Amino acid sequence: MVSVKDVAAAADVSVGTVSNVLNHPDKVSAATIERVQQVIEDLGFVRNDAARQLRAGRSRSIGLVVLDVGNPFFAEVARGAEERAAEEGLVVLLGGADQKPDRESAYLDLFRQQRVLGVLITPVSEDVAALRRLNEAGIPVVLVDREMPGEAFRAVSVDDVEGGHLAVSHLLALGRRRIAVVAGPASVPQVADRLEGARRAVAASPDAVLEVIEAEALTVLAGREAGERIRERAERPDAVFAVNDLLAVGVLQALALADSGVRVPEDIALIGYDDIDFAASTVVPLTSIRQPARALGSTAVDLLLAEHAAPGAGERAIRYRPELVVRESTIGRAAG
Repeated sequence: MVSVKDVAAAADVSVGTVSNVLNHPDKVSAATIERVQQVIEDLGFVRNDAARQLRAGRSRSIGLVVLDVGNPFFAEVARGAEERAAEEGLVVLLGGADQKPDRESAYLDLFRQQRVLGVLITPVSEDVAALRRLNEAGIPVVLVDREMPGEAFRAVSVDDVEGGHLAVSHLLALGRRRIAVVAGPASVPQVADRLEGARRAVAASPDAVLEVIEAEALTVLAGREAGERIRERAERPDAVFAVNDLLAVGVLQALALADSGVRVPEDIALIGYDDIDFAASTVVPLTSIRQPARALGSTAVDLLLAEHAAPGAGERAIRYRPELVVRESTIGRAAG
């Protein structure tokens, strides 16, 4: 690799002059700047920002770890974080934990080695020992789409208990009484919160019943498998709440087959969660609970910057409220 010394030698100037051209051009004459920049272009020199930042003790990078980079919801969170970071001259390094603690840990170790400005994270589990170590090392942590009362992290989240309650209350208001919740891994706190909200809604309707259909993952494939199990049953629920839109899309794929004998929403009303972009364009447009995904990402960056500006002071947690978005998968075309 071409070094600063190589540039200095080729331009017949000192290493300090090259450094000034790169970092303090106001200290160098226009002719020298032009000569050094021409040499940089000719040699293909690329400045080592990482080394410079490490020497300065401050990085321009923010680490972001999400549960699943393949989920459009988290893609929107990342987009919000990137847009806000760019306004401050910062960049976001994205890592997908794939709901695996070891992968999450590997990213956290990497970000610590890189001495990032801070870490934004949707944790895989309740074990936050690694996050505490980052804080202790001077790398602030902001929780995204999570809260952990009692911990010293700033956090931005959505009230998932309210979201689950909204979803099932909508189904109950339509006269549905046999409610099935297609839920992902119970270890994911968001899943547990949405299920809790669903249970509270059903508890307020004595003639309603709720069952939980477990899915191995929060994916379209896992939703399709759950939908196939529902389709093949003699006694089916009359409504399904899938705890995210990917699961709901999979359930819809299984139920909407031409020869399935099941109609959505006439036989089974279906609602998802997240309101990802293509929820409105599925074969039967999907009713969903909307989360402000992009705002979660941008607000997380704001909280990180606030922590740097005033450690431990100011607003610690911001919670958004979810919103019910009604489409044809629950109310049908005629009602729409």
